[in-house]
Amino acid sequence: MDHIAEQIFDASMAQARESGWDALALDRVAEGLGIPLADIARRFPDADAIADAQFRRLLRAMLADPEEGAEAFAALSPHQRATAVLWRWFSAAQPDRRVVADMLKVKAWPSHPHTWVPMVFNLSRLIHWVRAAAHLHRGGIARMAEEVGLTAAFLAALAAFAVDGTEDAARTRRVLEGAVARVPLG
Repeated sequence: MDHIAEQIFDASMAQARESGWDALALDRVAEGLGIPLADIARRFPDADAIADAQFRRLLRAMLADPEEGAEAFAALSPHQRATAVLWRWFSAAQPDRRVVADMLKVKAWPSHPHTWVPMVFNLSRLIHWVRAAAHLHRGGIARMAEEVGLTAAFLAALAAFAVDGTEDAARTRRVLEGAVARVPLG
C-alpha cells in the first residue's frame, strides 16, 4: 500500500473501532484526512476492499516466522504447529476483535452475495497457507481430511473469537486447541 492508502486504512479502522464496521462512512474518512473521496475510491473501491486489506494483514501475521525459531517450531507435533500458525492469525486480530467480527458479518449479509463466494475462496486459501506454514505435506485423501478439519477448526475458533471477552482471547485459544486436536494431521 502507498502512504495515502495506509492513511485511509488506518483512519477507516479507527472510525470502525469507534462506531462499528457497518457504520463506516468513507466520506467522513476522506473529510478527516483532508483528501477527495475520489482518492479513496482509487485505492479502495469500497469498504469491503478495506476489510480485505485487514485480512491480508492478518494473513501476513499468520505467516510470520515462528517466535520460537524455525528449528524449535519444526520439532513441534503437527497439531502444535497447526495450532501455533492459526493462533498467530487470532493473536493479530485480537486488538480489533470486534471490528474483524463485524467485517465478516457485513460480508455475510444476505444483500451482499458478491462477498459470499470470495469468502469461501479466501477461507480455502487461508487453510492452504496454514498447511504450508505448519509444514503439513500429505496429499490425496489425507490432505483433504486435513483441509476439512482445519477449516472446521478455524471456523469453530472464529465463532468463539467473535464473542470472546476473555483476557487475551483465552476462550478462543481453548476452542482452537480442542478443534485442532480432533483433526487427523500427519
